[in-house]
Amino acid sequence: MSDAYSPVPELNQLVALQERLGGEFISDGFELVEFGEPRHDSWSEAPEFLDGFLPFAYANSSGSFYALWRVDDRTDLSALPVAVFGDEGGVHITARDLRELFLQLACDRPLWVDWAGAGFGAYEGYHRDGDGRAHETYLAWLDEHVGLTPPDDPNDLVEAAQRELGARFASWAGRFVG
Repeated sequence: MSDAYSPVPELNQLVALQERLGGEFISDGFELVEFGEPRHDSWSEAPEFLDGFLPFAYANSSGSFYALWRVDDRTDLSALPVAVFGDEGGVHITARDLRELFLQLACDRPLWVDWAGAGFGAYEGYHRDGDGRAHETYLAWLDEHVGLTPPDDPNDLVEAAQRELGARFASWAGRFVG
């Protein structure tokens, strides 16, 4: 294996951007962490559950985190659905793939997660350390590298992911998480 951050080229590009920005958040509370961390073994110790996720980023400032869900054996890991583990409970599908997550991040809104669901709150003028250009730099990166622009509402993407994958995910995860 190479010295790459992850086996996912899109995440490798994003970590390079994050490093260039010196740790400023590209979106409210989002922060790439060591690929495979944080650990999700406190949710279930079942090997199938543990092997079913590839954690890669904090989703908010309170400890919720994103992970790719190995829904099947596809080789393009960027095409895997994105799940979020809530710091106060709940694990839900929030995006059908990394592109959708990148679009959600473009809205720069705080993510909430609980047992009932997950979604993005209203933009509250999140105060960052530094000059606040990190998000603008992310938007330019998103357009240049992925060819995407922000949606009007990131919750539309969460709802689409839930309609397509929510029941399947809940059934699968429900075998391991109460």
